[in-house]
Amino acid sequence: MYKKYVTILLLGHMILAVSWLNVKGITVNRIASTAAFQLRFMEDFEEVEETSLACMVKRAASDQRVVDCDVLEREMLYELSEEDYEVLLRIVEAEAGCEDVKGRMLVAGVILNRVTSDKFPDTVKQVVFQQENGVAQFSPIKDGRYYNVCVSDETIEAVTRVLYGEDLSEGALYFASRKYANPERMQWFDNHLTLLFSYGGHEFFL
Repeated sequence: MYKKYVTILLLGHMILAVSWLNVKGITVNRIASTAAFQLRFMEDFEEVEETSLACMVKRAASDQRVVDCDVLEREMLYELSEEDYEVLLRIVEAEAGCEDVKGRMLVAGVILNRVTSDKFPDTVKQVVFQQENGVAQFSPIKDGRYYNVCVSDETIEAVTRVLYGEDLSEGALYFASRKYANPERMQWFDNHLTLLFSYGGHEFFL
């Protein structure tokens, strides 16, 4: 008799437990089927996917450079010949090799501003080697430093960023280092040009 009551009691508990699980299952299914739940789930999933992708990119093998996706998506603003590209690298290194990346970008920006200006020649090489009354426009051409430089990674980075449209120059067409420039030439700059700003060892004019 005792065993009969225990068996009935156990069966009753089992029936209640199964009923409770069925009710909870229906509730969960209803919640999961709502648009709000599905949208939130997809947002969380996409966020996890994006985070995982970012981690995968950051975990690229050591000794390999990781390129910013923003850079990959940009289009090159200036398309130079191989010769013009080499000339631009060398003149930036010669003029701003002691500057930081921004300082080098500013010099590259001035060169390219001249290329696109009606006041100057149409190619980088012609701009860099332009002479006025037999005098070179850029001192590294005059004193030969241009021919002896070793182009650094910082200069390559600076030139690449400018070629892809990162312009910090404010339209400047001239730059000069007052500390090393000929006083008469600096006087001409001051009298005939508009000073835009100074950065590093250079002043930039329009």
